[in-house]
Parts: sequence; C-alpha cells; structure tokens
Amino acid sequence: MAGNDIRLEGVSKVYPGEVRAVDAIDLEVRDGEFMILLGPSGCGKSTTLRLIAGLEAATSGDLYIGSRRINEVDPKDRNLAIVFQNYALFPHMTVAGNLGFGMKIRGHGRAETEARVRETAALLGIDELLHRKPRELSGGQRQRVALGRALIREPVAFLLDEPLSNLDAKLRAGMRTELIKLHRQLGRTVIHVTHDQVEAMTMGERICIMNQGKIVQTGPPMAVYRNPADTFVAGFLASPPMNLLDARLQANATGLAVVAAGLAIPLHQADATSYAAWRDRPVILGIRPEDLREHPGDAVLPRNVALPLDLRVVAIEALGPEVILIAALPDGPEIAARMGRDFTAPIGSIQRVFLDPAAIHLFDPGTTKAIWAGAARP
Repeated sequence: MAGNDIRLEGVSKVYPGEVRAVDAIDLEVRDGEFMILLGPSGCGKSTTLRLIAGLEAATSGDLYIGSRRINEVDPKDRNLAIVFQNYALFPHMTVAGNLGFGMKIRGHGRAETEARVRETAALLGIDELLHRKPRELSGGQRQRVALGRALIREPVAFLLDEPLSNLDAKLRAGMRTELIKLHRQLGRTVIHVTHDQVEAMTMGERICIMNQGKIVQTGPPMAVYRNPADTFVAGFLASPPMNLLDARLQANATGLAVVAAGLAIPLHQADATSYAAWRDRPVILGIRPEDLREHPGDAVLPRNVALPLDLRVVAIEALGPEVILIAALPDGPEIAARMGRDFTAPIGSIQRVFLDPAAIHLFDPGTTKAIWAGAARP
C-alpha cells in the first residue's frame, strides 16, 4: 500500500434514531488518484467525505491514511484540505487574506506566506484578484479562491464537496477541465463528491456509486457504464438513463429470446447458452438510448446483427448536438433513443430504429443485480 492511500474498512455512521447515513462501507483511494463519490441526494457521499476529513466521527469501522489509523486524529492533524459547496470564504478578508489565512495560523512567516499566495494565485489564474473581497468576485472566481486556499496547504489529499454545483453550465464545464488539469499537474489525491453524472464520467479515474449509505459499484467510469452492477446504477448513470423493461426469457427457434412489451429480441447462440438457467423466468431488460440507432449501419455491431424495432413517436427533444426520441413500444411502455442532430419525425408516426441484441443488459428482478453473460463488456 502506498504511503498516502486512504482506506475505509467497515465504516458506518449512524445518527440518533437509527438513521444509518453510511452503512459498513469498504473503500480504498490510491495515492494520487482522482476518485468520484457519486449518488443521489441523501445517499451518504458527503457524510463519507466528512468522515474522511474528521468532521464526523465514525460510529464503527476504521479509517486509515497509509498505515496510520486516523479515527481519533484531529481534523487539523490529518493534513487533508476540504472545499465546500458554498466555498466558506471569509467575507471581510481579501483574496490574498483568504489564501494565506491557513499558513498564518500555522505560524508561517509573512514572507513565506506571501510567496506561496502569489505562487498559488498564479497557478489558478487569480493573481490579479488578490486585493478584492469575495463579494466582488464571480462564482467561478470564488471557487478558484476556495481551491487555492486548500491548495496552498500542500495537503495529502483534496476533499471536494460538490464544488461546482453553484456555477452555471458554462462555468461548470470550464472548471471541470481546470480541475482535471490541476490534478494532473499536482499529482495529489482528489476525492470529489457529486450527484452530476457528467462530472463523474469526465473527471474521475474511478467512480464510487453510493445508494442508501452503501457502495453499489466502484470502477473506471466507462467500465461501470458498460457493466452496471444493478438496475440502480443502470438507471442513475448517464442521461437519459438506461431504459428498463419487465421481460421474460423464452425459447425460440434458434435458442432464447427476450420478450418484453411486444418485442422479441433473439439472443446470439453464445449468449443464449450463458442465459440458459433463466429460461422461462422473468428478467429486467436494459437498453441504453444510444444503442437504438436510426440506421442499421450507424454503429459497429459486435455480431453484425441489427434488429428492427417499430416504435410510435411520443416526443422529440432537440438538444443541438443530438435529438432524444421518446417513443412507445408496441404494448405501451415508453423508451428513449438517442438520435442524430438532424433527426425529426411527426408525433404519432411510426419510427423504425435498430438494436444490436448483443448490447442489451439483463437484470434479476428479485435482487436487481446484473445477470452476466460471459465476460464483461470491454
């Protein structure tokens, strides 16, 4: 284990009334890694961050930085820097004062503090703002000051609690890029809490998806996207989310087919063999919107099969670079399909789309866990 790995072993946080905010989680964040804690409001991700920072005490379990157990270590002695959603800047201080405050109270000399303030401000592009007060700054500038105040300490890790959520869409996109560049430049551990799937997919080297205080799945963003562990991950990660339909595996002339809402999707022989134990049993069918294509040749299909599906157009959502088609299946349920930017179709008309059967996902309706057919998708 590297010297500054952060590790949680069986960590729980239970509030009065048996409110279990974090439930026996195990997590290791490698030294220098950019880790995303992702999940809906109330899932326990911010509480997990506060437990690592020492702002909350674990009810049970152990927390480590390297080989050092830190459960009883004071937050100021953990050498971790936290950036909050509201930035928590001192309104009466200038940018320079906010940046240098931590060094000042730790007894660093004036010359050293001023040098570090200038260096950090230049790194973040706020060196011309050092004389201003927070009220004179834009949201993006205040966010940079908050990051700078954390950065100037040279901590073991940066703990970021939804730092981009107060920014508008354009600033948020720009700051995502800046944070990625900053992480690569510094090589320090970053643990970033967010409910935003775009932040998770674009920023993290790994993502840890949480729900109801538990860790549901951890892995590289694309690996989690391609191989969701359960229906929660499938429905939460990406926008629009995966279409989930009640279905059943039934025998057909060539092996097995997934039957759902008036559709019959034949499985490739290799998949049919893998799913044989689920024959004549209910399953949940998952289809990603981007796996429904306007033309059979739009994508490289793993097994050169394009299954035509005729859907009734319910709504068209034009987003500029793409169009989201909302359409009804033969037996009524609506699904989303991601079309090209020039796609259009009259409401109520029948639209043919194409599906690669190898791209579908199946889940156990009892446990909601994924039913794997051989190897995970690369």
